[in-house]
Amino acid sequence: MPKLIVVNRAGEEKAVDVADGLTVMEAIRDNGFDELLALCGGCCSCATCHVHVDPAFKERLPAMSEDEDDLLESTDHRDENSRLGCQVPFTADLDGMRVTIAQED
Repeated sequence: MPKLIVVNRAGEEKAVDVADGLTVMEAIRDNGFDELLALCGGCCSCATCHVHVDPAFKERLPAMSEDEDDLLESTDHRDENSRLGCQVPFTADLDGMRVTIAQED
């Protein structure tokens, strides 16, 4: 099973198995990372699943939608590797990808 490496806000790292068909947000939420709120449940309407993606994997991700880009504009912690976890489907091609949960606004 592919693994996602999650770094929490305290800098602690944990590798989690990700079932086929889940998004990065679902994988993080379902593995007990309470600091990732995901308030909208994955509807791309809140930006509370903001993560920073390992730059080595950035080109493997689907293109960012206009809605995702607009939501990320509302955060003070956006950088060039920012994505909303709900908008990133996790695939076997992303095995070993590291994401860092963004600081809360």
